[in-house]
Amino acid sequence: MENVYSALLLHALGKDISEDAVEKVVKAAGGSVDKTQIKTLVKAVGEMNIKEVLASATMMAAPAAAPAAAPAAAPAEEKKGKGKKEEKKKEEEEEKKEDEPVGLDALFG
Repeated sequence: MENVYSALLLHALGKDISEDAVEKVVKAAGGSVDKTQIKTLVKAVGEMNIKEVLASATMMAAPAAAPAAAPAAAPAEEKKGKGKKEEKKKEEEEEKKEDEPVGLDALFG
């Protein structure tokens, strides 16, 4: 994964994504170098337009980052059996789920 991150960093900085450059970035970050993986990555990256890939990945991730839809209303007969405490507890759990970080926020706080 550190190889991919180094390639993305090089791309963001406008640098050439070469085997040597990726290797230097990984070493500088203290990662272990696997020359076979780096060679494969550089070949794959050379055949794609990274800007388009990042744009489409952002578009694909956007719906997942949207808040969850409200659950469907329970039938009336199910609601009759529930007490107010149970309903309040369920509402608190739903609010807690909505407050949880989504997307990159979940990874980096």
